[in-house]
Amino acid sequence: MTPTAPSDPLEGELLDGRYLVETKIATGGMSTVYRGLDTRLDRPVACKVMDARYAGDQQFLTRFQLEARAVARLKHPGLVAVYDQGTDGRHPFLVMELVDGGTLRELLRERGPMPPHAVTAVLRPVLGGLAVAHRAGLVHRDVKPENVLISDDGEVKLVDFGLVRAVAEAGITSTSVILGTAAYLSPEQVASGSSDPRSDVYSVGVLTYELLTGTTPFTGDTALALAYQRMDNDVPAPSTQIGGVPPQFDELVLRATARDAAGRYPDAAAMAEHLDAIAAELNLPAFQVPAPQNSAQHASAELHHSRMHEHTTERRPRPAAEPILPVRHPTRAMTRGPEDWADEDWADAPGSAGELPPVGQFAGIDLHEFAWARQRARRAGVIWLAIVLVLTGSVAAAAWSLGSNLTALLGP
Repeated sequence: MTPTAPSDPLEGELLDGRYLVETKIATGGMSTVYRGLDTRLDRPVACKVMDARYAGDQQFLTRFQLEARAVARLKHPGLVAVYDQGTDGRHPFLVMELVDGGTLRELLRERGPMPPHAVTAVLRPVLGGLAVAHRAGLVHRDVKPENVLISDDGEVKLVDFGLVRAVAEAGITSTSVILGTAAYLSPEQVASGSSDPRSDVYSVGVLTYELLTGTTPFTGDTALALAYQRMDNDVPAPSTQIGGVPPQFDELVLRATARDAAGRYPDAAAMAEHLDAIAAELNLPAFQVPAPQNSAQHASAELHHSRMHEHTTERRPRPAAEPILPVRHPTRAMTRGPEDWADEDWADAPGSAGELPPVGQFAGIDLHEFAWARQRARRAGVIWLAIVLVLTGSVAAAAWSLGSNLTALLGP
């Protein structure tokens, strides 16, 4: 996916009466990903909105719903969590965990090939997430750098489970699916469209080759030519393309990408076990994968915060006769009115009675958040003062009691 212009017709819309579409992150051939807000739970989310052409395809919608339900049941740190799915007008959409960071593709563009310990740090969570899915009977079918997200905290997560299957079973021919996955497809996917956990293993093998060398093993003038090369050619050992690759990683890649599926690891768990053995044998150091700096997600977040700042700084004072309500989140203010505010909202407001939280930002953080933190700190201070006073009083009372009975205790 590539960054796109900030203006978009869906920005500012409320999907299914709940998910506020804020800023576009990136777009591809069959969907667009937006930064959004779950207005019911007041949490940021990622909204993947499918192209409108899929809205009228009942076969796609059925498969889309089934795949979303299956993936939502998967729990693993290496998988992007799926929260919800639905169709709003002409737009089927998926609501997912928002990962602040970027894609593995963007990181490869910035830094190039990775050393073995960094490759291991990427593969472990990817294989761990795939292993959970494989045990549940699910196959990803589209493992590639674009579908591996890296958070600013160094978390590595796999996204877009089942989406290729839903699109492939739609009544619409989508060349974007072939174009996006051609470099990573297993031979059986090219030959017959069939896939199982070993197909994901093949794709991870190609991904490993690319992480080590900076390129994919096959090239071609067209997507089909690229895809069919793996029918007649083995993936070469990474060490033949770049120096310094340990033979253990050559073995890992060659076994994962065997043309005959029977020669591969049976699933992601088996490949992960071999990877761990290699890491132990080579004594590879622990490593935190860095998020790409110039990512589409970072650009979208910067645009979002810029718009939020403009929204707060351009706000004009209201007439004195009109009651002013405390705003805890500027985007929520656009969808909530005075009748939605309960008495406890006023009771918990920071500062003295009638004091309003400040507006604006500092270091990208809304100033009213500082006000709430300050109020909590004040309350904590009062509580600690009360505790100290109680303890002091207890000690004084004990001392007084001891002094009063000292004569009796020391008597003849």
